[in-house]
Amino acid sequence: MAFSPNPLSLSVPDPAFESWLRDSGYLELLDHRTSAAASSSASVPSSAAATSSASDDIVSSITAGFFASLLSRLVTVSSLLTINPFSKLSADDFSGDTPPWTTGFFGNCDSYSFPSSSQQARMRVHENIKRFARNYATLFIVFFACALYQMPLALVGLLASLALWELFKFCSDRWKFDRHPSMRKFSIGIGQCATAVLLTFLNVQMALFSALAISYSVMILHAGFRKLTPSKKPSRGR
Repeated sequence: MAFSPNPLSLSVPDPAFESWLRDSGYLELLDHRTSAAASSSASVPSSAAATSSASDDIVSSITAGFFASLLSRLVTVSSLLTINPFSKLSADDFSGDTPPWTTGFFGNCDSYSFPSSSQQARMRVHENIKRFARNYATLFIVFFACALYQMPLALVGLLASLALWELFKFCSDRWKFDRHPSMRKFSIGIGQCATAVLLTFLNVQMALFSALAISYSVMILHAGFRKLTPSKKPSRGR
């Protein structure tokens, strides 16, 4: 059935529509109903198998259903690797207050469930990363600090790089490099080359890469399995 065009209809931008869904709590309701529908559909074969006779057909159907469910879950988990978690992230998501770690970020056992589909996993990842952006940033800093603690040479390289640029700033202020653009450009090039050598040979990039890999894995798994729960709208920083 085709509807006639309405001249009074308005086109709502996607960010405004998603903000309305978030403020009205519809995203949490949609996530809860999707999980409930998946659990109810999964419980039907088990109850039917309990009331039916134990025959070879029943065993084979249960086995086929188990492998089908396992394959579906593997596809859902693998879909988390194809999601761009930062596609809907904005700078405003870092300006609010940090959600509490115990009740907000970690929650309890009931706060987690396996996503029933790739669409639900995508919705959870995008929404949870917006909500817990400051928590994930804090985790990255902690992982990077742990990596530097495990790799003392990387810590020495990072401190040496910072000291090098502080020395460049001191020399620039002392000899007025601002009045000599060519000299300033040459000094910046020398500083960049020296920084690259320090970061490369002292394994600073390895510490950064390991922290990024661990924090990214934790973020994707947490955001994909964390249920969407009603939360107070964060206050924006002024």
